[in-house]
Amino acid sequence: MQQQTMEQNTQQPLMMNPPAVITTKDLYYLKDQMSWLLLAMKKCAHFAAECSDPKIKQAIDRAGLMHQRHYNMLLKHCQHNNNQAMANLPQQPQQ
Repeated sequence: MQQQTMEQNTQQPLMMNPPAVITTKDLYYLKDQMSWLLLAMKKCAHFAAECSDPKIKQAIDRAGLMHQRHYNMLLKHCQHNNNQAMANLPQQPQQ
């Protein structure tokens, strides 16, 4: 019971909308995730082409399309003008 309570306390709330600004660290995470999604899409396409069972082929194709949708969603979030959003942030005093 205590472990469940600890897990509930450490979970972050879901972010319903992406932040207006993408930090460099976030961009590296997005790049990694997009690379993994692209690899998964390629593997699904390869194995679907190799598959002779139509039901399994269809399931692999659906998985590939899911990875493609996720890739496109992340790409869309990366394509906004981050420089303009950064310019609108309040500047931190230089020390």
